[in-house]
Amino acid sequence: MNNLKIGVAITGSFCTFEKTLYSLKELKNVYSNLFPIFSYAASSINTRYYKADEYINSVSKLCGNKPIITLTDAEPMGPVGGLDLLIVIPCTGNTLAKLHLGITDTPVSMVAKAQLRNNKPVLIVLSTNDALSANLKSISELLNRKNVYLVPFGQDDYLNKPYSLKSDFSSILDSIGYALEGKQLQPILKAIV
Repeated sequence: MNNLKIGVAITGSFCTFEKTLYSLKELKNVYSNLFPIFSYAASSINTRYYKADEYINSVSKLCGNKPIITLTDAEPMGPVGGLDLLIVIPCTGNTLAKLHLGITDTPVSMVAKAQLRNNKPVLIVLSTNDALSANLKSISELLNRKNVYLVPFGQDDYLNKPYSLKSDFSSILDSIGYALEGKQLQPILKAIV
C-alpha cells in the first residue's frame, strides 16, 4: 500500500454517494492514509440516499481517520501542508464555483485553498446538473489553474439533463496517478454510461 496522505473531500451530490463509497473502497486498497473532509451540506443533510451521520460514520470508518467537518478542524491543514493530494469526490457545482472564486467558507473549500497555497494537487470529480450552463465558466477557469486536475467527464443524461456532467468514476485511480505527476489525464471528455 502507498503511504501518501490523500484528503477525500465530500460535497453534497447525494445521488453519487453510493458511487463515492465504492470508489473510496478502491482507493483504500491502494492508499492507506485517507482523510475524510465534509462540506456542511454533506455532513448535515439527511436525504433519501443516506442519513448524514450514518454516511459520515461509514466514510470515516472506511478511511480510518476522524472526519473534518468544521472550519476549525480544516484550518490546520494549511500550515502543516499535510496532504499529498486532495480529491473532491463528488464535486458539486456549488463547490466548483467556490474553488474557482477562492471562497473558503466550508471545510472542503478551506482544505482545497490550503492545498493550492502549498503547491499541491487538487483533483475534482465532477457531479453537477449545471456544468454546461452556470458552472461552465468555473470548469474552464479551473482547467487552466495550476495544480487543479479533473477526472475525465461527460454528459450523463443528455436527453433529460442536457447541462449535466459527471466524472467517470472508473478513471479516478488513473487520474490520481497523473495528478501526483502534475499532469491531466486525457482524454478529458468521455462518454459516460
